[in-house]
Amino acid sequence: MFSTIAAIASGGAIGALARHGVNVTSSQLWGVNFPWGTLIVNILGSFIMGLLIVKFAHMDSVSQEARAFFTTGFLGAFTTFSTFSLDFATLWQRDETLIAMGYMLASVILSILALFAGLAVMRALTA
Repeated sequence: MFSTIAAIASGGAIGALARHGVNVTSSQLWGVNFPWGTLIVNILGSFIMGLLIVKFAHMDSVSQEARAFFTTGFLGAFTTFSTFSLDFATLWQRDETLIAMGYMLASVILSILALFAGLAVMRALTA
């Protein structure tokens, strides 16, 4: 039990730092008027989740700790629904209704498509 908790905690720390890096880099590249960092981590995280789920399904030797490290730990901290919600509310309250709606649709649709892309890529690689 403790080793699973340690795996989640260490994966979470790394995921949070990676997310921070994406947020800082995206704001330096494209500014802070649009939540590019959150959009990027949620789409990329969904793609990685798709890759991992298929990879783990083909690997009996992956420990529960490794699975927890990557999915609950790393990806749980790397991606974020709460920040997505806050970003949407901020855009909405600034009366940027079309941008807010576009952001919401892009976040949900592109993240789901990225998950399916990750599943397809890993299935092709493991076939």
